[in-house]
Amino acid sequence: MQPSASSSPSGHAAELRAAARHLDRRRFLTVTGAAAALAFAANVPLGGTAAAAEASAVKIAENPFTLGVASGDPLPHSVLLWTRLAPRPYESGSGLPQARFTVRWEVARDERFAHVTRRGTVDAHPEFNHAVHVEVDGLDSDRVHYYRFRVGQWVSPVGRTRTAPAHGARITGMRLAAVSCQAYHDGYFTAYRHLADEDLDAVFHLGDYLYEYAVTATGGARAYTDRQLPEVFNRETVTLEDYRLRYALYKTDPDLMAAHAAHPFVVTWDDHETENNYADDIPENDVPPEEFLLRRASAYRAYWENQPLRRRQLPHGPDAQLYRRLEFGRLAQFDVLDTRQYRSNQAYGDGWQVPGPESQDPARTMTGATQERWLVNGWRASRATWNVVPQQVTFAQRKDRSTADFKVSMDSWDGYPASRQRILDGWEAAGRDNLVVLTGDVHVHYGFDIKKDFDDPASKTLGTEIVTTSITSGKDGSDKPSNWAAYMQANPHLKFYNGRRGYATVTLTQDAARTDFKTVSAVTTPGAPITTAASFVTEAGNPGLTPA
Repeated sequence: MQPSASSSPSGHAAELRAAARHLDRRRFLTVTGAAAALAFAANVPLGGTAAAAEASAVKIAENPFTLGVASGDPLPHSVLLWTRLAPRPYESGSGLPQARFTVRWEVARDERFAHVTRRGTVDAHPEFNHAVHVEVDGLDSDRVHYYRFRVGQWVSPVGRTRTAPAHGARITGMRLAAVSCQAYHDGYFTAYRHLADEDLDAVFHLGDYLYEYAVTATGGARAYTDRQLPEVFNRETVTLEDYRLRYALYKTDPDLMAAHAAHPFVVTWDDHETENNYADDIPENDVPPEEFLLRRASAYRAYWENQPLRRRQLPHGPDAQLYRRLEFGRLAQFDVLDTRQYRSNQAYGDGWQVPGPESQDPARTMTGATQERWLVNGWRASRATWNVVPQQVTFAQRKDRSTADFKVSMDSWDGYPASRQRILDGWEAAGRDNLVVLTGDVHVHYGFDIKKDFDDPASKTLGTEIVTTSITSGKDGSDKPSNWAAYMQANPHLKFYNGRRGYATVTLTQDAARTDFKTVSAVTTPGAPITTAASFVTEAGNPGLTPA
Protein backbone atom coordinates (compact mmCIF):
# COMPACT_ATOMS: atom_id res chain seq x y z
CA MET A 1 0.00 0.00 0.00
CA GLN A 2 1.00 3.61 -0.54
CA PRO A 3 -0.61 6.95 0.23
CA SER A 4 -3.10 7.94 -2.41
CA ALA A 5 -2.20 10.38 -5.12
CA SER A 6 -4.11 13.63 -4.79
CA SER A 7 -5.31 13.77 -8.36
CA SER A 8 -9.00 13.28 -9.02
CA PRO A 9 -10.16 10.81 -11.69
CA SER A 10 -11.74 13.53 -13.80
CA GLY A 11 -10.75 11.94 -17.09
CA HIS A 12 -14.14 10.25 -17.29
CA ALA A 13 -16.16 13.44 -17.07
CA ALA A 14 -16.94 13.86 -20.77
CA GLU A 15 -17.54 10.12 -21.22
CA LEU A 16 -19.90 10.04 -18.24
CA ARG A 17 -21.91 13.03 -19.43
CA ALA A 18 -22.34 11.39 -22.83
CA ALA A 19 -23.24 8.02 -21.34
CA ALA A 20 -25.70 9.63 -18.92
CA ARG A 21 -27.77 10.80 -21.87
CA HIS A 22 -28.36 7.15 -22.73
CA LEU A 23 -28.69 5.69 -19.22
CA ASP A 24 -30.59 7.03 -16.24
CA ARG A 25 -28.72 7.14 -12.91
CA ARG A 26 -30.40 4.09 -11.40
CA ARG A 27 -29.53 1.95 -14.40
CA PHE A 28 -26.01 3.38 -14.50
CA LEU A 29 -25.34 2.06 -10.99
CA THR A 30 -26.11 -1.52 -11.99
CA VAL A 31 -23.55 -3.92 -13.43
CA THR A 32 -25.35 -3.85 -16.76
CA GLY A 33 -25.42 -0.07 -16.72
CA ALA A 34 -21.72 0.27 -15.97
CA ALA A 35 -20.92 -2.24 -18.69
CA ALA A 36 -23.02 -0.26 -21.16
CA ALA A 37 -21.30 2.96 -20.12
CA LEU A 38 -17.87 1.38 -20.59
CA ALA A 39 -18.89 0.13 -24.01
CA PHE A 40 -20.18 3.58 -24.93
CA ALA A 41 -17.12 5.40 -23.62
CA ALA A 42 -14.43 3.06 -24.89
CA ASN A 43 -15.90 1.34 -27.94
CA VAL A 44 -15.77 -2.16 -26.48
CA PRO A 45 -18.42 -4.82 -27.18
CA LEU A 46 -20.92 -5.44 -24.39
CA GLY A 47 -21.02 -9.17 -24.86
CA GLY A 48 -17.36 -9.60 -25.72
CA THR A 49 -18.15 -10.28 -29.37
CA ALA A 50 -15.79 -8.36 -31.61
CA ALA A 51 -16.79 -7.53 -35.16
CA ALA A 52 -13.96 -5.53 -36.73
CA ALA A 53 -12.92 -6.30 -40.30
CA GLU A 54 -9.86 -8.47 -40.86
CA ALA A 55 -6.61 -6.86 -42.00
CA SER A 56 -3.63 -8.46 -43.69
CA ALA A 57 -0.76 -9.18 -41.31
CA VAL A 58 1.57 -7.99 -44.06
CA LYS A 59 0.59 -4.49 -42.96
CA ILE A 60 2.41 -4.99 -39.64
CA ALA A 61 5.75 -3.41 -40.51
CA GLU A 62 7.26 -3.39 -37.00
CA ASN A 63 7.77 -6.14 -34.43
CA PRO A 64 4.36 -6.62 -32.75
CA PHE A 65 5.65 -8.82 -29.91
CA THR A 66 7.14 -6.01 -27.82
CA LEU A 67 5.28 -7.20 -24.71
CA GLY A 68 6.54 -10.76 -24.88
CA VAL A 69 4.52 -13.87 -24.12
CA ALA A 70 2.98 -15.45 -21.04
CA SER A 71 1.11 -18.53 -19.88
CA GLY A 72 -1.16 -19.21 -16.94
CA ASP A 73 -3.63 -21.32 -14.96
CA PRO A 74 -2.16 -24.73 -15.80
CA LEU A 75 -4.58 -27.68 -15.80
CA PRO A 76 -3.67 -31.35 -16.32
CA HIS A 77 -4.22 -31.22 -20.08
CA SER A 78 -4.53 -27.51 -20.77
CA VAL A 79 -2.77 -24.20 -20.35
CA LEU A 80 -3.64 -20.62 -21.25
CA LEU A 81 -1.25 -18.84 -23.64
CA TRP A 82 -1.13 -15.05 -23.94
CA THR A 83 0.41 -12.31 -26.03
CA ARG A 84 -0.67 -8.89 -27.27
CA LEU A 85 0.20 -7.29 -30.60
CA ALA A 86 1.77 -3.89 -29.93
CA PRO A 87 4.32 -2.60 -32.48
CA ARG A 88 4.28 0.79 -30.71
CA PRO A 89 3.27 -0.09 -27.15
CA TYR A 90 3.49 3.44 -25.72
CA GLU A 91 0.96 4.84 -28.18
CA SER A 92 -2.81 4.73 -28.07
CA GLY A 93 -3.83 1.82 -30.28
CA SER A 94 -0.31 0.37 -30.07
CA GLY A 95 0.45 1.31 -33.67
CA LEU A 96 -2.22 -0.95 -35.18
CA PRO A 97 -5.39 -0.11 -37.11
CA GLN A 98 -8.87 -0.86 -35.76
CA ALA A 99 -8.87 -4.23 -37.47
CA ARG A 100 -8.44 -7.83 -36.43
CA PHE A 101 -5.41 -9.94 -37.28
CA THR A 102 -5.02 -13.69 -37.53
CA VAL A 103 -2.31 -14.98 -35.19
CA ARG A 104 -0.85 -18.46 -35.46
CA TRP A 105 0.31 -20.37 -32.39
CA GLU A 106 2.33 -23.53 -31.81
CA VAL A 107 3.07 -25.76 -28.83
CA ALA A 108 6.01 -28.16 -28.90
CA ARG A 109 7.90 -30.60 -26.72
CA ASP A 110 11.19 -28.82 -27.37
CA GLU A 111 12.23 -25.18 -27.61
CA ARG A 112 13.41 -25.63 -31.23
CA PHE A 113 9.90 -26.82 -32.21
CA ALA A 114 11.13 -30.01 -33.85
CA HIS A 115 8.19 -31.87 -32.25
CA VAL A 116 5.09 -29.68 -32.49
CA THR A 117 2.15 -31.18 -30.58
CA ARG A 118 -0.54 -28.53 -31.08
CA ARG A 119 -1.03 -25.62 -33.46
CA GLY A 120 -3.84 -23.32 -34.51
CA THR A 121 -4.94 -19.76 -35.18
CA VAL A 122 -6.67 -17.10 -33.11
CA ASP A 123 -7.94 -13.62 -33.88
CA ALA A 124 -6.42 -10.55 -32.24
CA HIS A 125 -9.33 -8.09 -31.99
CA PRO A 126 -8.97 -4.32 -31.65
CA GLU A 127 -11.86 -4.32 -29.16
CA PHE A 128 -9.58 -6.36 -26.86
CA ASN A 129 -6.57 -4.14 -27.64
CA HIS A 130 -5.25 -6.94 -29.89
CA ALA A 131 -4.71 -9.24 -26.91
CA VAL A 132 -4.62 -12.98 -27.58
CA HIS A 133 -5.82 -15.63 -25.12
CA VAL A 134 -5.49 -19.23 -26.33
CA GLU A 135 -6.81 -22.09 -24.21
CA VAL A 136 -4.79 -25.02 -25.52
CA ASP A 137 -6.29 -28.42 -24.70
CA GLY A 138 -5.19 -31.99 -25.31
CA LEU A 139 -1.71 -31.60 -23.84
CA ASP A 140 0.20 -34.23 -21.90
CA SER A 141 -0.10 -33.70 -18.16
CA ASP A 142 2.73 -32.83 -15.78
CA ARG A 143 5.32 -31.89 -18.37
CA VAL A 144 7.11 -28.88 -19.80
CA HIS A 145 5.78 -27.42 -23.08
CA TYR A 146 7.18 -24.65 -25.30
CA TYR A 147 5.07 -22.20 -27.27
CA ARG A 148 5.29 -19.27 -29.68
CA PHE A 149 3.13 -17.04 -31.85
CA ARG A 150 3.42 -15.84 -35.46
CA VAL A 151 1.76 -12.97 -37.29
CA GLY A 152 2.83 -11.98 -40.79
CA GLN A 153 6.62 -12.12 -40.95
CA TRP A 154 7.01 -11.82 -37.18
CA VAL A 155 7.71 -14.61 -34.68
CA SER A 156 7.35 -14.11 -30.94
CA PRO A 157 9.89 -15.07 -28.31
CA VAL A 158 9.59 -18.69 -27.18
CA GLY A 159 7.78 -19.28 -23.92
CA ARG A 160 8.14 -22.19 -21.55
CA THR A 161 5.17 -23.48 -19.60
CA ARG A 162 3.99 -26.68 -17.97
CA THR A 163 0.78 -28.55 -17.36
CA ALA A 164 -0.45 -29.72 -13.98
CA PRO A 165 -0.33 -33.38 -12.95
CA ALA A 166 -3.37 -35.53 -13.65
CA HIS A 167 -6.26 -35.30 -11.21
CA GLY A 168 -5.56 -37.62 -8.31
CA ALA A 169 -1.94 -38.23 -9.33
CA ARG A 170 0.35 -38.97 -6.40
CA ILE A 171 3.31 -36.74 -7.20
CA THR A 172 6.38 -36.41 -5.00
CA GLY A 173 6.77 -32.64 -5.06
CA MET A 174 6.30 -29.24 -6.67
CA ARG A 175 7.97 -25.85 -6.33
CA LEU A 176 6.22 -22.50 -6.60
CA ALA A 177 7.09 -18.85 -6.16
CA ALA A 178 4.99 -16.09 -4.61
CA VAL A 179 5.40 -12.52 -5.87
CA SER A 180 3.57 -9.20 -5.45
CA CYS A 181 3.72 -5.42 -5.56
CA GLN A 182 5.82 -4.23 -8.48
CA ALA A 183 5.69 -0.43 -8.58
CA TYR A 184 7.59 0.53 -11.74
CA HIS A 185 8.47 3.94 -10.34
CA ASP A 186 10.09 2.43 -7.22
CA GLY A 187 12.86 0.52 -8.94
CA TYR A 188 14.08 -2.17 -11.30
CA PHE A 189 12.44 -5.59 -11.58
CA THR A 190 15.74 -7.30 -10.78
CA ALA A 191 14.05 -9.98 -8.69
CA TYR A 192 12.18 -11.15 -11.79
CA ARG A 193 15.43 -11.74 -13.63
CA HIS A 194 16.47 -14.13 -10.87
CA LEU A 195 12.99 -15.67 -10.77
CA ALA A 196 13.26 -16.49 -14.46
CA ASP A 197 16.27 -18.70 -13.66
CA GLU A 198 14.49 -20.65 -10.91
CA ASP A 199 13.19 -24.20 -11.43
CA LEU A 200 9.48 -23.67 -10.74
CA ASP A 201 6.18 -25.30 -11.53
CA ALA A 202 4.19 -22.06 -11.20
CA VAL A 203 4.39 -18.44 -10.07
CA PHE A 204 1.56 -17.02 -7.97
CA HIS A 205 1.16 -13.26 -8.37
CA LEU A 206 -0.74 -11.99 -5.33
CA GLY A 207 -1.65 -8.51 -6.48
CA ASP A 208 -0.49 -4.98 -7.31
CA TYR A 209 0.81 -6.01 -10.71
CA LEU A 210 0.81 -2.32 -11.57
CA TYR A 211 0.26 0.96 -9.75
CA GLU A 212 -2.10 3.70 -10.76
CA TYR A 213 0.28 6.49 -9.71
CA ALA A 214 2.13 8.73 -12.16
CA VAL A 215 5.49 7.65 -13.58
CA THR A 216 7.87 10.46 -14.47
CA ALA A 217 9.86 10.73 -17.69
CA THR A 218 12.92 9.26 -15.95
CA GLY A 219 11.00 6.33 -14.47
CA GLY A 220 10.86 7.59 -10.89
CA ALA A 221 13.45 5.83 -8.72
CA ARG A 222 14.87 4.11 -11.79
CA ALA A 223 16.37 7.52 -12.67
CA TYR A 224 16.85 6.78 -16.35
CA THR A 225 19.62 8.67 -18.12
CA ASP A 226 19.39 6.81 -21.45
CA ARG A 227 15.68 7.37 -22.23
CA GLN A 228 12.63 9.46 -21.51
CA LEU A 229 9.21 7.96 -21.00
CA PRO A 230 6.26 9.60 -22.75
CA GLU A 231 4.24 12.19 -20.87
CA VAL A 232 1.18 9.90 -21.04
CA PHE A 233 2.57 7.92 -18.08
CA ASN A 234 3.02 10.98 -15.87
CA ARG A 235 -0.57 10.91 -14.59
CA GLU A 236 -2.81 8.64 -12.56
CA THR A 237 -4.56 5.86 -14.47
CA VAL A 238 -8.31 6.45 -14.70
CA THR A 239 -9.63 5.56 -18.16
CA LEU A 240 -9.43 2.31 -20.07
CA GLU A 241 -6.75 3.79 -22.31
CA ASP A 242 -4.74 4.87 -19.24
CA TYR A 243 -4.73 1.34 -17.82
CA ARG A 244 -3.91 -0.24 -21.17
CA LEU A 245 -0.92 2.03 -21.65
CA ARG A 246 0.30 1.44 -18.10
CA TYR A 247 0.31 -2.32 -18.67
CA ALA A 248 2.35 -1.70 -21.80
CA LEU A 249 4.93 0.22 -19.76
CA TYR A 250 5.24 -2.59 -17.23
CA LYS A 251 5.23 -5.41 -19.76
CA THR A 252 8.05 -3.93 -21.83
CA ASP A 253 10.35 -4.41 -18.83
CA PRO A 254 12.79 -7.15 -19.92
CA ASP A 255 13.01 -8.80 -16.48
CA LEU A 256 9.24 -9.14 -16.16
CA MET A 257 9.09 -10.45 -19.73
CA ALA A 258 11.72 -13.06 -18.88
CA ALA A 259 9.81 -14.29 -15.84
CA HIS A 260 6.57 -14.63 -17.81
CA ALA A 261 8.34 -16.48 -20.61
CA ALA A 262 9.94 -18.91 -18.16
CA HIS A 263 6.97 -19.96 -15.99
CA PRO A 264 3.18 -20.16 -15.97
CA PHE A 265 1.64 -17.46 -13.76
CA VAL A 266 -1.49 -17.71 -11.63
CA VAL A 267 -2.61 -14.14 -11.03
CA THR A 268 -5.02 -12.34 -8.75
CA TRP A 269 -5.45 -8.62 -8.18
CA ASP A 270 -5.35 -6.43 -5.11
CA ASP A 271 -6.12 -2.71 -5.05
CA HIS A 272 -3.57 -0.83 -7.17
CA GLU A 273 -4.63 -2.49 -10.40
CA THR A 274 -7.66 -0.21 -9.92
CA GLU A 275 -7.20 2.29 -7.06
CA ASN A 276 -5.48 2.23 -3.68
CA ASN A 277 -7.53 0.57 -0.92
CA TYR A 278 -10.89 0.55 -2.67
CA ALA A 279 -13.48 -1.76 -1.13
CA ASP A 280 -16.04 -3.39 -3.42
CA ASP A 281 -17.80 -0.46 -5.12
CA ILE A 282 -16.50 2.14 -2.63
CA PRO A 283 -13.56 4.24 -3.89
CA GLU A 284 -10.77 5.60 -1.74
CA ASN A 285 -11.51 9.15 -2.83
CA ASP A 286 -14.81 11.02 -2.74
CA VAL A 287 -16.06 10.61 -6.29
CA PRO A 288 -19.56 9.82 -7.58
CA PRO A 289 -20.28 6.07 -7.41
CA GLU A 290 -21.01 5.82 -11.13
CA GLU A 291 -17.63 7.37 -11.87
CA PHE A 292 -15.84 4.78 -9.75
CA LEU A 293 -17.82 1.92 -11.28
CA LEU A 294 -16.70 3.03 -14.74
CA ARG A 295 -13.11 3.27 -13.50
CA ARG A 296 -13.35 -0.21 -11.99
CA ALA A 297 -14.83 -1.59 -15.21
CA SER A 298 -11.95 -0.04 -17.17
CA ALA A 299 -9.32 -1.40 -14.77
CA TYR A 300 -10.80 -4.90 -14.75
CA ARG A 301 -11.05 -4.90 -18.53
CA ALA A 302 -7.41 -3.91 -18.99
CA TYR A 303 -6.32 -6.45 -16.38
CA TRP A 304 -7.93 -9.32 -18.26
CA GLU A 305 -6.59 -8.10 -21.60
CA ASN A 306 -3.03 -8.07 -20.28
CA GLN A 307 -2.91 -11.19 -18.11
CA PRO A 308 -2.78 -14.92 -18.90
CA LEU A 309 -6.38 -15.51 -17.82
CA ARG A 310 -9.01 -17.82 -19.26
CA ARG A 311 -12.24 -16.71 -20.90
CA ARG A 312 -14.27 -17.39 -17.77
CA GLN A 313 -12.40 -14.55 -16.05
CA LEU A 314 -13.46 -12.00 -18.71
CA PRO A 315 -15.13 -9.08 -16.84
CA HIS A 316 -18.73 -8.08 -17.30
CA GLY A 317 -18.67 -4.34 -16.76
CA PRO A 318 -17.23 -3.69 -13.28
CA ASP A 319 -17.51 -7.35 -12.19
CA ALA A 320 -15.27 -10.36 -12.78
CA GLN A 321 -15.00 -13.71 -11.03
CA LEU A 322 -11.30 -14.00 -10.31
CA TYR A 323 -11.46 -16.51 -7.46
CA ARG A 324 -10.86 -20.01 -8.75
CA ARG A 325 -9.37 -23.40 -7.84
CA LEU A 326 -6.38 -25.26 -9.27
CA GLU A 327 -5.02 -28.68 -8.32
CA PHE A 328 -1.61 -30.31 -8.60
CA GLY A 329 -2.52 -33.96 -8.29
CA ARG A 330 -3.12 -35.16 -4.75
CA LEU A 331 -0.27 -32.99 -3.49
CA ALA A 332 -1.81 -29.51 -3.45
CA GLN A 333 -5.09 -27.68 -3.92
CA PHE A 334 -4.85 -23.94 -4.60
CA ASP A 335 -7.87 -21.78 -3.75
CA VAL A 336 -7.09 -18.38 -5.27
CA LEU A 337 -9.04 -15.62 -3.53
CA ASP A 338 -10.25 -12.13 -4.41
CA THR A 339 -10.29 -10.08 -1.19
CA ARG A 340 -10.91 -6.73 -2.87
CA GLN A 341 -14.06 -6.95 -5.01
CA TYR A 342 -16.56 -8.21 -2.41
CA ARG A 343 -15.32 -6.80 0.89
CA SER A 344 -17.09 -4.49 3.33
CA ASN A 345 -15.73 -0.96 3.55
CA GLN A 346 -12.73 -0.53 5.84
CA ALA A 347 -13.74 0.32 9.41
CA TYR A 348 -12.89 3.58 11.14
CA GLY A 349 -11.90 5.29 7.91
CA ASP A 350 -9.13 2.78 7.04
CA GLY A 351 -5.49 2.95 8.13
CA TRP A 352 -4.08 1.65 11.41
CA GLN A 353 -6.71 1.94 14.14
CA VAL A 354 -7.56 0.60 17.57
CA PRO A 355 -9.99 -2.29 16.96
CA GLY A 356 -13.51 -1.81 18.24
CA PRO A 357 -17.19 -2.53 17.65
CA GLU A 358 -17.15 -1.24 14.08
CA SER A 359 -14.28 -3.47 12.91
CA GLN A 360 -15.52 -6.41 15.01
CA ASP A 361 -19.06 -6.35 13.61
CA PRO A 362 -19.92 -10.00 12.76
CA ALA A 363 -21.66 -8.86 9.56
CA ARG A 364 -18.40 -7.59 8.04
CA THR A 365 -16.84 -9.67 5.28
CA MET A 366 -13.55 -9.80 3.43
CA THR A 367 -14.63 -12.28 0.77
CA GLY A 368 -18.40 -11.96 0.46
CA ALA A 369 -20.68 -14.83 1.49
CA THR A 370 -20.56 -16.68 -1.84
CA GLN A 371 -16.77 -16.82 -2.04
CA GLU A 372 -16.55 -17.77 1.64
CA ARG A 373 -18.87 -20.77 1.10
CA TRP A 374 -16.96 -21.74 -2.04
CA LEU A 375 -13.68 -21.78 -0.09
CA VAL A 376 -14.94 -23.81 2.86
CA ASN A 377 -16.84 -26.26 0.66
CA GLY A 378 -13.70 -26.72 -1.40
CA TRP A 379 -11.78 -27.66 1.72
CA ARG A 380 -14.43 -30.20 2.69
CA ALA A 381 -14.07 -31.89 -0.69
CA SER A 382 -10.28 -31.64 -0.83
CA ARG A 383 -8.11 -34.74 -0.77
CA ALA A 384 -4.86 -32.87 -1.21
CA THR A 385 -1.97 -33.10 1.23
CA TRP A 386 -1.58 -29.30 1.18
CA ASN A 387 -4.39 -26.77 0.94
CA VAL A 388 -2.86 -23.51 -0.22
CA VAL A 389 -4.72 -20.19 -0.30
CA PRO A 390 -3.06 -17.54 -2.51
CA GLN A 391 -4.63 -14.19 -1.53
CA GLN A 392 -3.79 -10.54 -1.04
CA VAL A 393 -3.65 -9.00 2.46
CA THR A 394 -2.13 -10.10 5.78
CA PHE A 395 -4.25 -12.87 7.29
CA ALA A 396 -2.62 -13.36 10.70
CA GLN A 397 -3.06 -10.88 13.52
CA ARG A 398 -0.46 -8.09 13.32
CA LYS A 399 -0.33 -5.68 16.26
CA ASP A 400 1.87 -2.60 15.97
CA ARG A 401 2.85 -2.69 19.68
CA SER A 402 2.56 -4.95 22.70
CA THR A 403 0.70 -2.49 24.94
CA ALA A 404 -3.07 -2.46 25.38
CA ASP A 405 -3.49 0.52 23.07
CA PHE A 406 -2.24 -1.44 20.05
CA LYS A 407 -3.50 -0.72 16.56
CA VAL A 408 -4.05 -3.02 13.59
CA SER A 409 -4.51 -2.45 9.86
CA MET A 410 -8.13 -1.94 8.89
CA ASP A 411 -7.31 -2.95 5.29
CA SER A 412 -6.01 -6.40 6.30
CA TRP A 413 -7.91 -9.33 7.83
CA ASP A 414 -7.37 -7.64 11.22
CA GLY A 415 -10.03 -5.16 10.11
CA TYR A 416 -12.40 -8.09 9.44
CA PRO A 417 -11.81 -10.44 12.42
CA ALA A 418 -15.26 -12.06 12.27
CA SER A 419 -14.71 -12.91 8.61
CA ARG A 420 -11.31 -14.41 9.47
CA GLN A 421 -12.81 -16.42 12.31
CA ARG A 422 -15.47 -17.87 10.01
CA ILE A 423 -12.72 -18.97 7.64
CA LEU A 424 -10.73 -20.61 10.45
CA ASP A 425 -13.84 -22.28 11.87
CA GLY A 426 -14.57 -23.59 8.39
CA TRP A 427 -11.04 -24.95 8.14
CA GLU A 428 -11.35 -26.83 11.42
CA ALA A 429 -14.81 -28.14 10.54
CA ALA A 430 -13.51 -29.43 7.19
CA GLY A 431 -11.10 -31.69 9.07
CA ARG A 432 -8.24 -31.10 6.65
CA ASP A 433 -4.52 -30.82 7.43
CA ASN A 434 -1.75 -28.52 6.25
CA LEU A 435 -3.14 -25.05 5.58
CA VAL A 436 -0.77 -22.60 3.89
CA VAL A 437 -1.83 -19.01 3.18
CA LEU A 438 0.19 -17.06 0.59
CA THR A 439 0.03 -13.27 0.93
CA GLY A 440 1.40 -10.09 -0.66
CA ASP A 441 0.53 -6.39 -0.21
CA VAL A 442 2.77 -5.21 2.64
CA HIS A 443 6.20 -4.99 0.93
CA VAL A 444 7.97 -7.14 3.52
CA HIS A 445 8.63 -10.81 4.15
CA TYR A 446 6.69 -12.29 7.07
CA GLY A 447 6.46 -15.85 8.30
CA PHE A 448 3.45 -16.41 10.61
CA ASP A 449 1.98 -19.31 12.52
CA ILE A 450 -1.80 -19.11 12.12
CA LYS A 451 -3.30 -19.50 15.60
CA LYS A 452 -6.73 -20.66 16.68
CA ASP A 453 -6.67 -17.70 19.09
CA PHE A 454 -4.11 -15.05 18.20
CA ASP A 455 -4.41 -13.51 21.67
CA ASP A 456 -3.25 -16.77 23.27
CA PRO A 457 0.24 -17.82 22.13
CA ALA A 458 -0.36 -21.28 23.61
CA SER A 459 -3.47 -21.91 21.51
CA LYS A 460 -3.51 -24.44 18.70
CA THR A 461 -1.60 -23.66 15.52
CA LEU A 462 -3.90 -24.19 12.54
CA GLY A 463 -1.61 -23.34 9.65
CA THR A 464 1.17 -21.24 8.20
CA GLU A 465 1.11 -17.87 6.45
CA ILE A 466 3.90 -16.95 4.05
CA VAL A 467 3.90 -13.25 3.21
CA THR A 468 6.13 -12.36 0.29
CA THR A 469 7.80 -8.99 0.05
CA SER A 470 7.44 -6.70 -2.96
CA ILE A 471 9.32 -6.88 -6.23
CA THR A 472 10.04 -3.12 -6.00
CA SER A 473 7.38 -1.29 -3.97
CA GLY A 474 8.94 0.57 -1.08
CA LYS A 475 12.26 0.93 -2.95
CA ASP A 476 15.36 -0.76 -1.49
CA GLY A 477 14.07 -1.45 2.02
CA SER A 478 16.19 -2.88 4.85
CA ASP A 479 16.72 -6.20 6.57
CA LYS A 480 15.26 -4.90 9.83
CA PRO A 481 12.74 -2.07 9.37
CA SER A 482 12.40 0.45 12.21
CA ASN A 483 9.39 -1.40 13.67
CA TRP A 484 11.06 -4.83 13.56
CA ALA A 485 11.58 -5.21 17.31
CA ALA A 486 8.10 -3.89 18.17
CA TYR A 487 6.41 -6.28 15.75
CA MET A 488 8.40 -9.31 16.85
CA GLN A 489 7.58 -8.60 20.50
CA ALA A 490 3.88 -7.83 19.94
CA ASN A 491 3.24 -10.87 17.74
CA PRO A 492 4.78 -14.07 19.15
CA HIS A 493 3.33 -16.05 16.23
CA LEU A 494 5.50 -13.95 13.86
CA LYS A 495 8.55 -16.11 13.20
CA PHE A 496 10.31 -14.02 10.54
CA TYR A 497 10.33 -10.42 9.35
CA ASN A 498 12.55 -8.87 6.66
CA GLY A 499 12.07 -5.62 4.75
CA ARG A 500 14.13 -6.13 1.59
CA ARG A 501 12.65 -6.64 -1.88
CA GLY A 502 12.42 -10.06 -3.55
CA TYR A 503 10.11 -13.08 -3.57
CA ALA A 504 9.45 -16.36 -1.74
CA THR A 505 9.69 -19.90 -3.03
CA VAL A 506 7.78 -22.81 -1.49
CA THR A 507 8.70 -26.43 -2.12
CA LEU A 508 5.89 -28.87 -1.31
CA THR A 509 6.43 -32.60 -0.75
CA GLN A 510 4.29 -35.22 0.93
CA ASP A 511 6.30 -34.69 4.11
CA ALA A 512 6.94 -30.95 4.35
CA ALA A 513 6.68 -27.45 2.95
CA ARG A 514 9.97 -25.57 2.74
CA THR A 515 9.89 -21.78 2.33
CA ASP A 516 12.90 -19.79 1.15
CA PHE A 517 12.65 -16.02 1.55
CA LYS A 518 14.72 -14.52 -1.29
CA THR A 519 15.96 -10.90 -1.25
CA VAL A 520 17.95 -8.49 -3.40
CA SER A 521 20.14 -5.80 -1.85
CA ALA A 522 18.77 -2.96 -4.01
CA VAL A 523 16.21 -2.15 -6.69
CA THR A 524 16.97 1.54 -7.27
CA THR A 525 20.06 0.36 -9.15
CA PRO A 526 19.92 -2.61 -11.54
CA GLY A 527 21.70 -5.94 -11.31
CA ALA A 528 21.69 -6.74 -7.58
CA PRO A 529 22.39 -10.38 -6.67
CA ILE A 530 19.80 -12.63 -5.05
CA THR A 531 20.30 -14.14 -1.61
CA THR A 532 18.27 -16.39 0.68
CA ALA A 533 17.52 -14.36 3.79
CA ALA A 534 16.00 -17.28 5.71
CA SER A 535 14.47 -20.72 5.23
CA PHE A 536 11.72 -22.44 7.19
CA VAL A 537 10.05 -25.83 7.15
CA THR A 538 6.50 -26.84 8.03
CA GLU A 539 6.10 -30.56 8.57
CA ALA A 540 2.99 -32.22 7.18
CA GLY A 541 0.59 -32.80 10.04
CA ASN A 542 2.51 -30.44 12.32
CA PRO A 543 1.54 -26.85 11.39
CA GLY A 544 3.90 -24.01 12.21
CA LEU A 545 7.25 -22.71 11.01
CA THR A 546 10.59 -24.19 12.08
CA PRO A 547 13.95 -22.77 10.88
CA ALA A 548 15.39 -25.03 8.21
